[in-house]
Amino acid sequence: MADIVEDLKAELEAVAARGAELDEAPSEQKLREANAALQRQLSAALKKMRDVPKERRAEVGKAVNAVKVGLEERFEGRLEALAREAREAELSGPMLDVSLPGRAPTPGRLHPVTRVKHELLDIFQSLGFEVADGPEVDTHANCFDKLGFPPDHPATDMQDTFFLTHTDEGDPVTTLLRTHTSTVQIREMSRRPPPLAVVSPGAVFRRDDDATHSPMFHQLEGFLVDEHVSFAHLKGVLTLFLERVFGPDIEVRFRPSYFPFVEPGAEVDVRRPGQDWMEILGCGMIHPVVFEHVGYDPEKVSGFAFGMGIDRMAMVKYGVVDREGKPSIKLLFENDVRFLSSF
Repeated sequence: MADIVEDLKAELEAVAARGAELDEAPSEQKLREANAALQRQLSAALKKMRDVPKERRAEVGKAVNAVKVGLEERFEGRLEALAREAREAELSGPMLDVSLPGRAPTPGRLHPVTRVKHELLDIFQSLGFEVADGPEVDTHANCFDKLGFPPDHPATDMQDTFFLTHTDEGDPVTTLLRTHTSTVQIREMSRRPPPLAVVSPGAVFRRDDDATHSPMFHQLEGFLVDEHVSFAHLKGVLTLFLERVFGPDIEVRFRPSYFPFVEPGAEVDVRRPGQDWMEILGCGMIHPVVFEHVGYDPEKVSGFAFGMGIDRMAMVKYGVVDREGKPSIKLLFENDVRFLSSF
């Protein structure tokens, strides 16, 4: 038993000796860390009190209290000393002129994608289009079936699309994150008769993720339906739109292309003087099957539709490239203030 008492006293003396670490702590954080370590060591030693004989517990307890009080005094003393040192540093440091004007907050600005979206909407509204919105979670029918997508189209596969409830291909209750804003075309035409001219911007989702694709990006869908609408109307509207976006010296060309919900379909390229052609959007005459799905008579009305990536328009307009000079859509979503402040 004597060995237990002597061992415990030796441990207490070791804890007390380490108390010098409190006197040397260079900051309040280091002081508190050192004190916590000593308290853990002291607690570990106190667990051995149960093995001390009753007749010697008063003796050992007195030694424990002495170490504990000593540590507390050192801790409080060093804490007060650090506070004095900090105050003296403030008083002896450079003078603060409180009459100087404060620093004005840095004003925020709209994200380049938002700015381009507003610009595009302003142009289309000036051409007579109205703006409509739709949910980002929509049905399989609105996203694919009513737009004329065949059941085996790759876009309807789960590896290409973010399905939320997926019971059966083509099931009207199947829901997903919309892959395009063309769902708004179905919704708007289903609830009112022509004539109508609508544009709809918003976020869309696909399982694409590389330098030129993002799982979430922004599209702008537009369509016009009335009697006797022709491809000439489509070319006129889009050519005028692109000239307003990129300037009157922009060259515009239409190339035949396939999209399930238009016939004929085309891709539109633009080119500035001395530069290469760049694809900018897709378009075409609305397919008769789409009209049938929304209750329109394709023998009486016709129309055109177009869609573009707002993010891509922003990249082209502002020349967004990475450090290697390559286009990278990810720069638009990394929230780097240095990058966003450059626009």
